[in-house]
Amino acid sequence: MWRIGLVSVAYLKDEDIFFQRLREVGYVEGQNLVVEGQNLVVERRYSEGRAGRFPEFAAELVRLKADIIIVTTTPAALAVKGATNIVPVVFPTAIDPVGTGVVPSLARPAGNITGSTTQAPEIVAKRLQLLKEAIPHLSRVAVLWNAANPANAGQWREVQGAARALGLTLQSQEVRGPRDFERAFAAMARERPDALLFIVDGMTIQHGAEIVDFVTKHRIPSMLDRAYKAGGLMSYGADEAELWRRAALLVDRILKGAKPADLPIEQPTKFELVINLKTAKALGLTIPPSLLRRADEVIQ
Repeated sequence: MWRIGLVSVAYLKDEDIFFQRLREVGYVEGQNLVVEGQNLVVERRYSEGRAGRFPEFAAELVRLKADIIIVTTTPAALAVKGATNIVPVVFPTAIDPVGTGVVPSLARPAGNITGSTTQAPEIVAKRLQLLKEAIPHLSRVAVLWNAANPANAGQWREVQGAARALGLTLQSQEVRGPRDFERAFAAMARERPDALLFIVDGMTIQHGAEIVDFVTKHRIPSMLDRAYKAGGLMSYGADEAELWRRAALLVDRILKGAKPADLPIEQPTKFELVINLKTAKALGLTIPPSLLRRADEVIQ
């Protein structure tokens, strides 16, 4: 009977993809006894936006003798790293694992942590460039991001550099917890940016539906996460569902004896650009044909 710990901000749909892939390679979630082939117990711990709970969760899972721990946000990864250097840890969607000190390098994680990276600091600049291509008259862009997550510092630096190169003015809308979104929405409604760039992490993605409602109501073009492509104007990034599937295979290898230190941090091989023409029409925007041709998916 294997015991897996899962530490996250809240339930994510990608968890289902992860556990489905585990079932496909022979791990069936059950109770504390092996019955009818069930060989997996999952201890789920959700902070519900309270990052201060991560050290508590990490210590608890170590006491429960988890065989492996899955983390979905950098503050959780750092908390688990502080609690144990023995229990293997898999991080399916790390934003900036080297820059935040989660691992010393992608090629040689060295310790007890491995996983995949979304390459987010590099990608966020590309997202701003795509917004500018879609909206040539773009001038002022609001950036909604979780400043409490150390992984986002690199993303903020990248987007600042990209904005300077593109001649754009940024309006930083920082959030550090669930209560900050109302203030950020009020500021954007007052300042009326030309577009919104949404920097996704474990905390902010839980408020994606609220963000879609806001940009729709206030008619603000947006670059959102793929999970909310039906409401935003555009999305661009790694195929995170595939990263979760690959994380399940990393878990399988570790449970069969591989050491995280010997498993390089995997990088995405597929990036997807989604353009929502329905949203563009509602906003009165015409997307350049050259950009539409590069899209992996166009929502009519």
